Amino acid sequence: MFQPGHQPVEWLVSRMTTTDADVPALRTMKFRILAETARAMATGVTNVALGRASASTVVLRVGDRAPEFVAQASDGATYRLTDFLGRKPIVIAWFPKAFTSGCTAECRSLATYGAALASANVQCFGASCDTPALNAEFADALGLPFPILSDPDRAMARAFGVLTASGFASRCTFVIAIDGRIIHIDKQVRTSSHGSDVVARLMELGIS
Repeated sequence: MFQPGHQPVEWLVSRMTTTDADVPALRTMKFRILAETARAMATGVTNVALGRASASTVVLRVGDRAPEFVAQASDGATYRLTDFLGRKPIVIAWFPKAFTSGCTAECRSLATYGAALASANVQCFGASCDTPALNAEFADALGLPFPILSDPDRAMARAFGVLTASGFASRCTFVIAIDGRIIHIDKQVRTSSHGSDVVARLMELGIS
């Protein structure tokens, strides 16, 4: 879930924009990333050991119809799959936990390529099992140009086949075509380059 090899916290904090260059704020962000990562790892191990969560048995494949969803997002809006059918492709980047190191790196990478995704008429979403309030705080802290879908009851994560026995979503990104069918699934997300990886895959799929 929280794989080794993520960018160190110092690197993540150093990537803050100049508007975030207040030293106390950066120090606070660094400590929060460390604390949330450690807390999430401990929670995940405990959930597995005590059987508190059951992993999804759903296995989605390219060509399958994406599960319908209704989810509140970090921007306060509620989004549905049907909102985009016939209009634009969707990218849904599932991640385990807001404010953890890998998820921070992944979302910042996607944000870097926000303009490219928008110019391709693609709706990008982050998604996690965090509460709307926490995801709103996370999106605001990183200045994300895309909403994060919240799934605190884990129904959406279960439907997408990403819910793990840890109680968190696995790191997995889906690309959904305008007809509602899944056209790409990335289960080997490289957090620090995910934005460029997604844009490159969209170009290969003829979406640019």
